[in-house]
Parts: sequence; structure tokens; C-alpha cells
Amino acid sequence: MSDKKQFAVLGLGRFGRNVALTLEKMGYEVLCVEKDADIAAHMAEVLTNVVIFDIRDAQALDQAGISNFDTVVIATTNLEASLMATMLCSERNIPEIVVKAIDERHSVMAKKLGATKMIFPERDTARRVAMHLISNNTVDYMEIAADITILSLNTPKKFLGKNLMESNWRSTYNVNIIAVVRNNQTIVTPPPTLTFQADDKIFVIGSQAALSKFEQDISD
Repeated sequence: MSDKKQFAVLGLGRFGRNVALTLEKMGYEVLCVEKDADIAAHMAEVLTNVVIFDIRDAQALDQAGISNFDTVVIATTNLEASLMATMLCSERNIPEIVVKAIDERHSVMAKKLGATKMIFPERDTARRVAMHLISNNTVDYMEIAADITILSLNTPKKFLGKNLMESNWRSTYNVNIIAVVRNNQTIVTPPPTLTFQADDKIFVIGSQAALSKFEQDISD
């Protein structure tokens, strides 16, 4: 195995195949596993390494060298298969086991079986859409904990020409600016004297409630 981080994606439905394709385009090696031979054959035309077996099969996972991977993404929509694969990967001490959640019940069970991160694609997509609907400034957001989110946005018009101290986002909105990207350079923990410019991309961290209030205010 190379020094570059290695990924395995188990299940090549819409979510799994998009994850695998994105990782490959970024230059990573990806082992793709799919039980359905027709789907596997189709995806083998666009993905480098596609193998066919049931992800509930411990022996097949071992033969594929699953324990050598840094991250396994379990993307199947079959609850039993997802939970079994999660347990098998946990038993093989995979450092990062990312599971596509079918629902909250699945999330709870998968975490107990060793999942290190749960992904809710439909929910997360809906939140991104909602963020874009309520504000023209929002670029993207990333949920990093149960109630902590990082929001990236373009400079709101009301803050153009003001510095961080004058804007006072912390006391007004209970959010913190953790970085500003300007002219392809990232300014981490920017100084209070930094003045916002039109092309800045600002990264803000806070609770979902605080960021929601912030978004509503800057959209007025």
C-alpha cells in the first residue's frame, strides 16, 4: 500500500458511487465493493478498482485486504448489510468507519457497532438547500458535531469596509470567525483589525441556533 490515504467504499448506489468517483478524481486509490454484478460491471467502466461480493462476507473482506485501508465508507441502503459490515470493519480495527445512515435508529446501532462517523445525505443536502434559500451569502456549511457547525460565506454587504472589532460578531451573534480566505491566502484566526473586503470568504463556527439567527440577520 502507498503512503497516501486509502479508501474503500462498500455499496455503489448513488451515494457510494459519487463518493468513490470524487475520491478518485482527487487522486486517491479507492476499493469499490458491490454485490450486484450488473451495477459493478457498469461502474467498472468509470471506476478503477471494483470487486463483486457481499459485504457481510468476512472472508471476502479479508481477501480484499480491508484491514489495510484507512477509511471505509459503508454506503449500502441494506440495514442488515450495513450493520454487519460496520461490525466486521470495527473488528478489523479500521481507523475510520463512515456509515451512510438510513435513519436515526440505524445511526444509534451503527455507532454501538463501531462506526466513527454517520452521514445523513438527504438531511445534509436539505440543510444546504435551506441555507442557500435564506441567504445569498452562504457558500456551504459543515456540521462537525451534534450542534456545532462551520459556515462558509461571502462577505455580507452590511459588513463591507468594517473590521472584526467593529463588526463584533461574537457578542452580537455568539459566533466566531475562525478564518478568512483572501486572494487565495488563508488567514487563520484573523486579527481584530482585519477589514472585510468584497471577495473575502469567511469561515464562521457556532451552534446551529446561533448561525441560524446570524443568517436571518444578514439576509434582512
